Amino acid sequence: MLFKRWLRVAIFLLVSASFASARDLALISNKSNTLGMITVADLVKVCKAQNNRWPDGKPITFIMRAPSVPEMKMVLEKVYGMSESEVSSLIVTANHGRPNHPAIMIATTDEELVNQVASVPGAIGVVDVYAINSSVAVVKIAGKLPLEPGYLLHGN
Repeated sequence: MLFKRWLRVAIFLLVSASFASARDLALISNKSNTLGMITVADLVKVCKAQNNRWPDGKPITFIMRAPSVPEMKMVLEKVYGMSESEVSSLIVTANHGRPNHPAIMIATTDEELVNQVASVPGAIGVVDVYAINSSVAVVKIAGKLPLEPGYLLHGN
């Protein structure tokens, strides 16, 4: 009987932890960007620094949280298709020789990320949906907005 109770508590804790880490993320953009929607393929190219300019000529900067934070696990899997160490190496390689305008920037908090996207022309970033404010624009991914069924960065 004690074992069953312990097992139920353990399962409850595991399920609760998985829901807590499964956040809904959103792709945000600097308001001066004309980007309203992006395809998944183009998002992957931007995140991997394979595209360095928007169609209007502005340089692209992708801003994200560190690959090691739990919130980024979904982005590593669904967008990068790479491990944490592979993404970390990609960031170093992508930024090599670009000290004045890095291709990929790392923010320590969601609030810092939103502020950086708002202040860097051509910037986009991935952030928790509840950190979004009026200083940035939300970008559709494959025609869908955050919290819509089928959105790429939906946490559950």
